[in-house]
Amino acid sequence: MQVETLGGGFSDPALQSAAAFRGVMEAMARPGTLQSVRGATPPAPLSAAAGAVLLTLCDTETPLHLTQGFDTPDLRSWIAFHTGAPIVGPSHCQFALGHWDDLMPLSNYQVGTSEYPDRSATLIVEMPDLKQSGATLKGPGIKSQASLSLPCITPFQNNAALFPLGVDFIFTCGETLAALPRTTEVF
Repeated sequence: MQVETLGGGFSDPALQSAAAFRGVMEAMARPGTLQSVRGATPPAPLSAAAGAVLLTLCDTETPLHLTQGFDTPDLRSWIAFHTGAPIVGPSHCQFALGHWDDLMPLSNYQVGTSEYPDRSATLIVEMPDLKQSGATLKGPGIKSQASLSLPCITPFQNNAALFPLGVDFIFTCGETLAALPRTTEVF
């Protein structure tokens, strides 16, 4: 195994995965807030935040889809060594990772069923920039309104209309993440 495969994980897995998990949960509970997560140094093109999310939420029973730009031998090896997550197609994944355009269309992903709405996909979207400006967000976890720099608005509005079904989103950039659960209304 190459050094790149063995390295890049958490140096203190218990503490760093707990901190990353808290960051993801805070972001989901408070859509539009930015959370800082550190500790992962995955191979390119993966950001530190996306790497921390994978290290924290993926394991051998968590099917993961990698889009074209992220499906590289180095990244596959790193994921296999650190998480063991099986790499699958979009219709069978629990998590999908990529740039916005490469993750489209959203209809490729599981949205859950009326009996099991939790059996839906979460998309980890690598962003060139992540700011608390742009689209207006309303809904659970937001006092009055929040803002987040989203790639567009219509797909998120269509996704929210499916509630309680739909996909959830984690946006990553550098060491920063934000989340948009399906309960959030986007304007």
